[in-house]
Amino acid sequence: MKDRDDGIARALEKSELFQGLPPEVAQTASAAARVRRWQRGQRIFEQGEDGVRAHILLSGSVRISQGGGDGSLAIMRFIQPGELFGAVALFTDGQYPADAESATDCTEASWSENDIVALICKHPTVATNMIRIVGRRLQEMQERIRELSTQRAEQRVAGAVLRLARQAGHAVLDGTAIEFPLRRKDVAEISGTTLHTASRILTAWEKAGWLTSHSQKLTVRKPRELVRISENLS
Repeated sequence: MKDRDDGIARALEKSELFQGLPPEVAQTASAAARVRRWQRGQRIFEQGEDGVRAHILLSGSVRISQGGGDGSLAIMRFIQPGELFGAVALFTDGQYPADAESATDCTEASWSENDIVALICKHPTVATNMIRIVGRRLQEMQERIRELSTQRAEQRVAGAVLRLARQAGHAVLDGTAIEFPLRRKDVAEISGTTLHTASRILTAWEKAGWLTSHSQKLTVRKPRELVRISENLS
């Protein structure tokens, strides 16, 4: 049990919420955390659900998506290890604003509102970090809105693939591989286009040798070409 708690504490030390804090804070948070493991495709929480908790991903990947009243679905973000998710609802209406589903097998830690408030009261840097996290996410959403309003579908798809490569990519022999499975449906939803359009674009880029796809995992081979398209350069 001690090895497990130590492992969780070490993972929390590297997370965005506990940056700049001494290791003892992560150890305290680890002791209060509820840790759960999820298989790929399981729902961690649902849009509109109450009983909200603040979550940090320890391993794997999580897909955040939001549904509309007309049945439409938009992927808002893919969460990577060390990232906070679900916490904004603690300080708004107390209901999760989106669904969280495990994109891979994953492990996450979570805390109740009382746990988070106690941490903030004792360590104000936790609140500062949370504000920074929310600010960065807000900037991302503003950028996404701008893209949807002003860019062609091909530009949006290129921008989405490049973002995912930056967030969850690792170097391989032939380029940058995105670590988690990425369905063409995911690419369509996160770039605000149809599945048909996203599939057509990705197929053309594969034929051109700009990226490869194997077992739903994308490898970006020629990022400069995608940058050229995303920035609408000739």
